[in-house]
Amino acid sequence: MGLPGSGKTYLTERLIPLLNAAWYNADKLREMSNDWDFSGEGRKRQSMRMRTFADFEKNNGRYVVCDFVCPTKETRGNFKADIVIWMDTIKEGRFEDTNKIFENPEHVDFHITEWNDHNHKDVAKEILKNV
Repeated sequence: MGLPGSGKTYLTERLIPLLNAAWYNADKLREMSNDWDFSGEGRKRQSMRMRTFADFEKNNGRYVVCDFVCPTKETRGNFKADIVIWMDTIKEGRFEDTNKIFENPEHVDFHITEWNDHNHKDVAKEILKNV
């Protein structure tokens, strides 16, 4: 999770091959659903949609990585991530409405504050070590 432009997709592209994981990107799911509603209700709906896809993969024995903003405590509660990676690399994203509602998470498993060439390796190693 993280603000738009924080590096969520960049990290995910590098992380999924190391975990042999399925990948769901919020923008691609919104496109598939033709749902570009970023109101409070639209964001709740998106968090539940992401959860449905993640649960499907988990129930079929696969790791899954979902990269999306998930800006509020409520949307994070709807999604119920097993592991939270917070891309905290920028102070403001490119969408003012998202900046205004974004709540820093209370609990994260990995707090990434800079882009680098080894974040994905470090995260994958820790995840696989604890499986």
